[in-house]
Amino acid sequence: MELAKKKAYNLIGLATKSRKIVSGEFSTEKAVKEKKAVLVIVADDASDNTKQMFTNMCTYYKVPIYFFGDKNELGHAMGKELRASAALLDKGLADAIEMQLKMIL
Repeated sequence: MELAKKKAYNLIGLATKSRKIVSGEFSTEKAVKEKKAVLVIVADDASDNTKQMFTNMCTYYKVPIYFFGDKNELGHAMGKELRASAALLDKGLADAIEMQLKMIL
């Protein structure tokens, strides 16, 4: 369980280094609406409004969404401050992260 979580964060870090991920509410929303997002991750401790907005948006645009980790962990994995949301732009990385998330959730 812990290993899958660690792997997911490592893959998020890898996606950040290869610029295949965008984070923050505005950038995540933009990626989904421009059909660039392959997978959306929202922190468990994000506000209910944020969770609801991304759930509705991802359902409409048919983008898989996962609620994972907290804002601090998500931001830390990307080498940034707190992050409530992130969108993966690369299918391969998104699939690898999704595989880890399915083991955890």
